Amino acid sequence: MRRLNVVRALVASAFFAGLAAFPRPGTAAELIMVEQPGCSWCMIWNEEIGVVYPKTDEGKRASLRRVDITDGWPEDLGNVQRERLTPTFILVEDGKEIARLRGYPGEHFFWPLLGDMLDKLEEHRKSGS
Repeated sequence: MRRLNVVRALVASAFFAGLAAFPRPGTAAELIMVEQPGCSWCMIWNEEIGVVYPKTDEGKRASLRRVDITDGWPEDLGNVQRERLTPTFILVEDGKEIARLRGYPGEHFFWPLLGDMLDKLEEHRKSGS
């Protein structure tokens, strides 16, 4: 019986330690894609980047969230300046804007610019601001 309790305690400890490795709800970084119906550059981004983005390291660091500006601005983005140009990519963490990329510069320029945005995210995390 005592051995079973020890095993249960070890399993529970490992489980909760594993949970600590995941970001708490509301703290994960998101790449907000501001879009609207009929946006030709949004369609090009979807074809060139959108299909692979979730599978990339960048997609794992900042999950993609789409915001259609014709539906209004989401309440939980109240601290983030609204955008009218589509597509626009806004890197957000904890409700704070970290970086913004207006327009889609093409596949070859997008990845390095996104890398710069994600570097700013790491700087933000290190500074604790």
